[in-house]
Amino acid sequence: GIDVGGTFTDFVLVDGAGQVRIHKLLTSARDPSRSVLEGIAELGAGPETTIIHGATVATNALLERQGARTALITTAGFRDVLEIGRQTRSGLYSLHPTRPEPLVPRRWRFEVPERLGKDGTVLEPLDPEATEDVIKRIASEGIESVAICLLFSFLNPSHEQTVRDRLLALSEEDVPFVSLSSDVLPEYREYERTSTTAINAYVAPLLSRYISRLEEGLAGRRLRIMQSNGGMISAEAARRLAARTALSGPAGGVVGGFELAKNAGFEQVITFDMGGTSTDVSLCPGRVQQTAEGEIAGLPLRLPIIDIHTVGAGGGSSARPDEGGALRVGPESAGSNPGPVCYGKANARAVTVTDANLVLGRLDAEHFLGGRMTLDLARARTQMQALARRLSLPLEAAAWGVIRVANSNMERAIRTISVERGYDPRRFTLVAFGGAGPLHACELAAALRIPRVLIPPHPGVLSALGMVLADVTKDYSQTVMLTPAEADAQTLDQLFAPLSERARADLLAEGLQDSEISLLPS
Repeated sequence: GIDVGGTFTDFVLVDGAGQVRIHKLLTSARDPSRSVLEGIAELGAGPETTIIHGATVATNALLERQGARTALITTAGFRDVLEIGRQTRSGLYSLHPTRPEPLVPRRWRFEVPERLGKDGTVLEPLDPEATEDVIKRIASEGIESVAICLLFSFLNPSHEQTVRDRLLALSEEDVPFVSLSSDVLPEYREYERTSTTAINAYVAPLLSRYISRLEEGLAGRRLRIMQSNGGMISAEAARRLAARTALSGPAGGVVGGFELAKNAGFEQVITFDMGGTSTDVSLCPGRVQQTAEGEIAGLPLRLPIIDIHTVGAGGGSSARPDEGGALRVGPESAGSNPGPVCYGKANARAVTVTDANLVLGRLDAEHFLGGRMTLDLARARTQMQALARRLSLPLEAAAWGVIRVANSNMERAIRTISVERGYDPRRFTLVAFGGAGPLHACELAAALRIPRVLIPPHPGVLSALGMVLADVTKDYSQTVMLTPAEADAQTLDQLFAPLSERARADLLAEGLQDSEISLLPS
């Protein structure tokens, strides 16, 4: 199991006898695959090893807006669905509300004359000449990826498939990656369906190239990719459905944290994963909770994901006074390069939560990263002293202030998933993991009156362990239009049958035996 974080890449190797070996490396900021391959080599994983990987490629591309050059093809009149969105505002009382810019700029959003009815019948055939004109424009613009989202295609995908086939008939150097909404999300609600398909198209070429680099270095080892829903899929499936990997790393942590807590006799848990860049929390009231109403980088992602709340508070979160002189911590992070001041990189200047923990004696400078890395206490104290002077505080008081501000951000996150949703945190166990989680868990538990903290044996690599524990999982959905009188049991069984057949075929293609497959219609 391999979890690539913003600061460290974590490894867990489980052999046939159930023996567990762990490893950690600083993440290569330019190309995370280098850290992955280096760690596999250092662990001595044999050629028969299966690799389960939580990829951050999709997440980073969306957060940094560094995805592929993406076009959208939609039904005439629906070009601006991504721009219009829903009449919702995240800041209800903001005087200057802003929306995230669409992933596809307007000049690359194209319309084709066609129309399907609400029952999937063809009202207006797809115009072949207009379609060819759009395809020529896409080829001339150097588009890398195309999202195709036509009206009512979830009932009849034929028009989308025709457009896809015409795109794939382009000359080899012009063929883009193609995402069909009827494959990615065959459900109603135009904005969410278009947004999810555009997200898939935006990140898929990057993830595909990343997987190719990995497979080249893995020399024949089987590669599976963690999904946001807590299950894993083959590398080939991840190439096509890249949007399903957007929150794969945090999902591994929730799976691992809940499984270990359940084995210890605690099923009402709050998982608390504090890494180098962010903190992820999830409430598990006897089960891992999923949602299909997710959001990433302000964009709706209507795919099954584990219900996780993330805040920009981690070991690498930088501390500084704001314009009014108050101390702020995060969401900016020092990452792995330059990293916290105590990591010793020459270009590191910003004091971080890790530096504060070191100054306060909560970290052992000589035995960091299993003794393979020595922290520079003198340099951390020097930089913390500079921050203390700006705050007019003694050294230790400034360091403790950094910890308290970071804790308040994380406490607010836990309140969001518990108290604000009607759950009493006093009835739960806090499962603390991640590189920094156990350092802060007891203070958070005291503030929230959580009676018990559970720290796993290898908390720093629990997300990677969760990937080893995950099942191969696939989700299928389909919108159908029925009146209440038509929705009898026999009709519903007939509608479920194609989805069940597709699920069984896909899982058999993943290498599972028929006896290992469980189908759970809902």
